[in-house]
Amino acid sequence: MTTAKPIYRAIIHLLIVIPLAIVIFLAAREVYHFQILNQVIERLKADSRVAEVIVTRTELDEVTRKVLTTIKFLEYSVDGKPLEPRYFTFHGNIIQFQALVVRFKDELVEAGDRLKGKSAYIFLKAFVIDSNKPQIFPINEVYDIPAGYKIERLHDPYEMKLWQEFWQYALDPKKRKQESIKNAQIEAPGSMFVPGTLYTIRIEHGGGMRIDTEPIPRILRGENVPAV
Repeated sequence: MTTAKPIYRAIIHLLIVIPLAIVIFLAAREVYHFQILNQVIERLKADSRVAEVIVTRTELDEVTRKVLTTIKFLEYSVDGKPLEPRYFTFHGNIIQFQALVVRFKDELVEAGDRLKGKSAYIFLKAFVIDSNKPQIFPINEVYDIPAGYKIERLHDPYEMKLWQEFWQYALDPKKRKQESIKNAQIEAPGSMFVPGTLYTIRIEHGGGMRIDTEPIPRILRGENVPAV
């Protein structure tokens, strides 16, 4: 009996400790997921400046007799950091940028709701409409984590799960109502892109994208300025 008591106590101890450890683990996991959720939500807040574009080269295509326009597309992350620049070359210079813009209900925007007080935006592609064949370059793919929204140094499938749910809500009219989404629509602002001009793509806090233009400072013209 003397040896049975310690064994019995050990079994009772395990029966108490193991469930408690499981509860603590699950609670910690929930807190961790909540932190990821908050970071994803923070990244869905729209800033005013979302991308900049300049023309880096123009030349005449001797075959088609059209101008080849190469642009540098620099998207900014939600915390204002520039992403890896992308270069696209088009036949022509009337270029558009397609984006999914998600607007939340007016009362949330007017109240400055912390999570849904601004529009969300996701660039999908850059393109030129041509009478013969459209030219399309992808920027982000549907159901992926968009560039600029990825949480740095995080490798957790829960982040992808959240984004897949976001895409489902944004693209499904019935589910949108559950999340106070007013509407989600494709917008494609465009402009004629010429050398010597800085094009800034902005999103207004109430929704809607626009392209602002300003001359590149004269001191930078013709200079190959090294990256910081």
